Amino acid sequence: MGNVADDPQIGRLPQAGDARKDGRVINLRQAGKGNYQARRGALVELIWFVLEACVINNKLLPLSSVRVALLRLFGAKIGTGCRFVHPVRVKAPWNLEVGDNCWFGVDVWIYNQTLIRIGSNVCISQGTFLTAGSHDMSTTMDLHVAPIVIEDGVWITSKCVVQMGVTIGRSAVVTPLSVVHRSLEAEGVYGGNPCRFIRKRFDSVT
Repeated sequence: MGNVADDPQIGRLPQAGDARKDGRVINLRQAGKGNYQARRGALVELIWFVLEACVINNKLLPLSSVRVALLRLFGAKIGTGCRFVHPVRVKAPWNLEVGDNCWFGVDVWIYNQTLIRIGSNVCISQGTFLTAGSHDMSTTMDLHVAPIVIEDGVWITSKCVVQMGVTIGRSAVVTPLSVVHRSLEAEGVYGGNPCRFIRKRFDSVT
């Protein structure tokens, strides 16, 4: 019996031709935009790309008013009393609506290929990723988008992921490192991957 150390297949890195012949692979070159529609031209998107990198996502700029002014200039609807004092990323400000008195933590990423609507008195903590798009993984990998709605009083804690098409109900809480893949009812505390109900947020009124 030969030594396995002498077998050239043992420990070898996968090669390009190693895929099983009966396995299916989607050709990404054929993927399309699906139902995604750009609401601004390429020049506006380019200008925003530069401003986002230099100003909006700049750790050396602790001025919420500057971020809010630029977001509004490029089409975002933002209420009063919102705190954007930390670096954040916003893919398309023209697809962003925010109510009053909202807080955004460090490195929040709003990847809004379509509308993301955030109510009032919402706290989105550091490192959270909101994505209004994904790919059709079973057919063509086409891009598909669907709005995200975060209702009043919601707290999304640190390093959560909120996926496309989700509505998070009024005053719900999402615990750290959770993945929200479906809509959540109001006033619940949810957590995990996938996100599940844990308990009610508030004590019952007697």
